Amino acid sequence: MVFACKTGLTSFTRRTQQLRGILTSQRPMSSGEENDVILQSVHNKGLITLNRPKALNALNLPMIRKIYPAMKKWENEKCMVIIKGAGEKAFCAGGDVKSLAEAGLKGDHIGKTFFREEYTLNALIGTYSIPYVALIDGITMGGGVGLSVHGPFRVATERTLFAMPETTIGLFSDVGGSHFLSRLGGKLGLYLAITGHRLRGIDCLKAGIATHYCESSKLPELEKELLECKNPATDIKEILDRSTKAHKVEQHQFSLAPHLKQIENCFSAPTVEEIVARLKADGSDWAVKNLEILSKVSPTSCKVIKKELEEGATKSLQECLMMEYRLGSHFCDRMEFYEGVRALLIDKDQKPKWNPPTLEEVTQELVDYHFAPLSPEEELKL
Repeated sequence: MVFACKTGLTSFTRRTQQLRGILTSQRPMSSGEENDVILQSVHNKGLITLNRPKALNALNLPMIRKIYPAMKKWENEKCMVIIKGAGEKAFCAGGDVKSLAEAGLKGDHIGKTFFREEYTLNALIGTYSIPYVALIDGITMGGGVGLSVHGPFRVATERTLFAMPETTIGLFSDVGGSHFLSRLGGKLGLYLAITGHRLRGIDCLKAGIATHYCESSKLPELEKELLECKNPATDIKEILDRSTKAHKVEQHQFSLAPHLKQIENCFSAPTVEEIVARLKADGSDWAVKNLEILSKVSPTSCKVIKKELEEGATKSLQECLMMEYRLGSHFCDRMEFYEGVRALLIDKDQKPKWNPPTLEEVTQELVDYHFAPLSPEEELKL
């Protein structure tokens, strides 16, 4: 088992060759469009616009390499930074995992480089010394969550669609997921992580993903007010609080409120197998729906995510990101991630061949392998 983990090929050799054939026939990995990120200075404030609307503003390495140095520079020059997405569909639908898989199966370790630089950016956002406002209008998943959730101000709209769907592609809850998901209260974070459950609009505020709310039609007005405020240190919260209050969000019930007791009961189980057993014992329509979801996602991902959230609950954001970089490096060395991307985004047959295929076959040894230290020169240093 350990040998299979380290090579990622022992039982998947034929499948690997098939995947390589499929993925290398796709278009080469994009080097990034010249204007995939728009950086503007407005009234001594920095404005970042993710500008790949046709790709739902999916985050790639060239974009990270534009955002990070700009933010480092602005931290000493500006009084506030706002980040938003172009178009009406997405803030950022996640990382460009298809490109990472294409490269990985050709022997290019761009995935590890991507994770290293993405997590370094996440850490910067989490420790930024000036106000950072994320306007999370539209789809906000994976990498898009990492660009927003670690900042102090996250503004959702009725179009916001949040999810961490990594179990569907054989990955884990990254971009600091072990930190923020483990702090959502009760077992809500674990539930969202292993089921990939989607939250919409005001639900993102109720869950703690967003800090404020604004109707999408009012966002230009809100952005203008933020960019023109004289004293961001005090004005930002006042402006955003006023916007949120105007929409009477307190009148809306959290859509998961009827199931919070069930989530706590089922997902507080000591093992993922016991979570499944408790869902079966519950027997409600809600439980049956979640059992169906768990029957399709990566068993390895589920067990790794459970452990990473348990460990992340007592770690700082920086410590979580360093742990997650180990996870990302080990996942890049196995086939689970590539197989998940193939099934969801390449062939789109929705029939991934997970290895191992069942929860019972995912040993503790395999789970622990993903958390194993890297060589000193490979570790993420923040």
